[in-house]
Amino acid sequence: MIVFNYETKFELNNLERIITWITQSINNEQYKEGEINYIFCDDEYLTELNIKHLNHSELTDVLSFDETLGKLISGDIFISVDRVKENSKEFNVSFTDELNRVMIHGILHFCGYNDKTEEEKQLIREKEDYYLSLRGF
Repeated sequence: MIVFNYETKFELNNLERIITWITQSINNEQYKEGEINYIFCDDEYLTELNIKHLNHSELTDVLSFDETLGKLISGDIFISVDRVKENSKEFNVSFTDELNRVMIHGILHFCGYNDKTEEEKQLIREKEDYYLSLRGF
């Protein structure tokens, strides 16, 4: 089950399409959908989590807390709407594209992809691009 929560003034459109896209992406990675919570928040909220749980104080667009067991994907994905807006301007892409990129980025972490090394970053970016191309919206 995919659930969307809001800790800031923001709401997603096209919920059914987004859920279908995420579920198909999970299935394509040979995983099953468990309990996935997306929490949309602001920079301050996400920075506090980053400090508390990871001891980092820098701004970030997404934090994922993986609770995956075997092939059953579960966990919480926190997304800073503020960062997504800024990044969409910086990378000259639409807000929706950047938002969907960080949404699938969290899922890819749950599927075992990392982004610590340059090689890992390249692979996860390729996966993001692939799944963005399959959205259909």
